[in-house]
Amino acid sequence: MQVKAGKLTFEVDRQGPEDAPAVILIAGLGFQLIDWNDAFCRPILDAGYQVIRFDNRDVGLSDKLEQHGIPDFEKLLATKMAGEIPETPYRLLDMADDLAGILEELEIPAAHVVGMSMGGMIAQIFTHKYPTKALSLTSIMSTSSDPSLPGPTPETAAMMASAPQSQEIDDIVDFGLKVNDIIGSPKFRWHRSALEAHIRNCVDRAYCPTGYLRQYAAVLATPSRRDILKDIQNKTLVIHGTDDPLLQPVCGQDVAHYIPGAEYIEVVGMGHDLSPALCGRLAELVLPHLNGA
Repeated sequence: MQVKAGKLTFEVDRQGPEDAPAVILIAGLGFQLIDWNDAFCRPILDAGYQVIRFDNRDVGLSDKLEQHGIPDFEKLLATKMAGEIPETPYRLLDMADDLAGILEELEIPAAHVVGMSMGGMIAQIFTHKYPTKALSLTSIMSTSSDPSLPGPTPETAAMMASAPQSQEIDDIVDFGLKVNDIIGSPKFRWHRSALEAHIRNCVDRAYCPTGYLRQYAAVLATPSRRDILKDIQNKTLVIHGTDDPLLQPVCGQDVAHYIPGAEYIEVVGMGHDLSPALCGRLAELVLPHLNGA
């Protein structure tokens, strides 16, 4: 269904009884709501919760901000290196406000907030800005964005800088498979045919590389959140993988260190993806946290 929040329209999927406690899932950079697959959602639904997935701005079936064009990354990085806040089409704070608007439109006063990667960053900001709207916080494979933390491994950084110029679906799918080879979870691998089918499904549903770049600009421009993490009092779970080459384990450890009382769980063999096998394991970890909140 389509939900109007602020000036934008968002694609939202709502499952489960509407009077049940709500769990809202925030996807990562370029990810669509369908990346939260049934292996994660079904156990939470079966436990008596309602599950809400949505496409972030600039991805999936939600509004695209094409009027802003492609960000100037050279200028953005130079501004950031100078210690100033870069100008971007929007910020992660705006995306946290999107979440608040969606919950308001759905008439949900508060929800358990679960975010992965960029979605974890948004979840952190949302919980700090709207503490009474967050029944709990779960930050998965994310970071505090502090500049002292390490970046991606060299192989991962090279892969991120080599996105395909071709818009042919076979080239896009091939690149997606190569990305997963590098950042996917060694212990929780996708079946190759299932991953290829999922990538094709995502491309068929909506493909907006310029939206990905605007989201990426918002991620790059965000300052360290260590100061605001210290103020979060909501029950918090931080999950990270031992084999994450994009946001290395110390990034998740940093989030847990700065949020008072946060529980930190490190998953052996987990990388930076949402394979069905990994989602099943994540659901096992998240459910006790939700029940305990």
